[in-house]
Amino acid sequence: MTTEEVKVLIIGSGPSGYTAAIYAARAGLNPVLITGGEPGGQLTTTNDVENFPGYPEGVNGPQMMMDFQKQAERFDTDIRYGMVTSVDFSSYPHKAIVDNKYEIIAESVIISTGASAKYLGLPSEKRLLNFGVSACAICDGFFYKGKEVAVVGAGDSAAEEATYLANICPKVYLIVRRDEMRASKIMQQRVLNTPNIEVLWNSETDEVLGEKEVTGARILNNKTGEKSEIAISGFFVAIGHKPNTEIFKDYLEMDEVGYLKVQPGTSKTSIEGVFVTGDASDRVYRQAVTAAGTGCMGALDAEKFLAAKEFDKPE
Repeated sequence: MTTEEVKVLIIGSGPSGYTAAIYAARAGLNPVLITGGEPGGQLTTTNDVENFPGYPEGVNGPQMMMDFQKQAERFDTDIRYGMVTSVDFSSYPHKAIVDNKYEIIAESVIISTGASAKYLGLPSEKRLLNFGVSACAICDGFFYKGKEVAVVGAGDSAAEEATYLANICPKVYLIVRRDEMRASKIMQQRVLNTPNIEVLWNSETDEVLGEKEVTGARILNNKTGEKSEIAISGFFVAIGHKPNTEIFKDYLEMDEVGYLKVQPGTSKTSIEGVFVTGDASDRVYRQAVTAAGTGCMGALDAEKFLAAKEFDKPE
């Protein structure tokens, strides 16, 4: 197995990874970026992005990520398509294996592996993704202004998305699998006190309806077995996200879901020289613009770390 040494290894692409690459490359750190299995991250599955600054007319998600990549490449970031399949942070410098083929020894590592939205697993849901099916109301809700929509979920995220949509949509159905919600009491009260939100208790989605775009959903009452249909234009899945952090579990601190922990106000992890950006550590905002911001933080933190290491070297 071949081995190479780098100053900065960026694991993952998307807004945080590419932003980290831009800053690191401009600082002369010659970063190597391994894209991961989904180059560009979640935005590559988003048709229209209208809330990222600098795109006054909006932009197609994949095109936006191509723009980010081109900007990183302009400053000579070494972008490689592949997967980091394992890491070893037990000693310094850090090690990573790419595609089980070669080893990178890195003086600093910026983790930008993101998170993946959880879906119900229905074929119709997958077929209509980006054609009325979404996992982000804040990202896509504007496109359904004035239309009736549904949200699936029972936690705080679902409650937040339902109340957000209720401000711009005349009717919001909240599909809850049990006869109670998991959301915090205050979020439950907000849902129940919002007149244009109708909670469908003991309900599961049997099918998302529509050929080329969402036109409705067939709902199964899991107590009575009765099926009914609702007419909607947007179907929002809010049953959680899974951070793509499995390969780091033996080395880095993470919460019960898998989001990596950082020192407050930084991108620093519990291991010296390892930094985290974007949705791999952000369970709250999960927006492209906040991910890009933390990408900047990761690169600046890595730059300062490497400068200190260089200063401390014996003459």
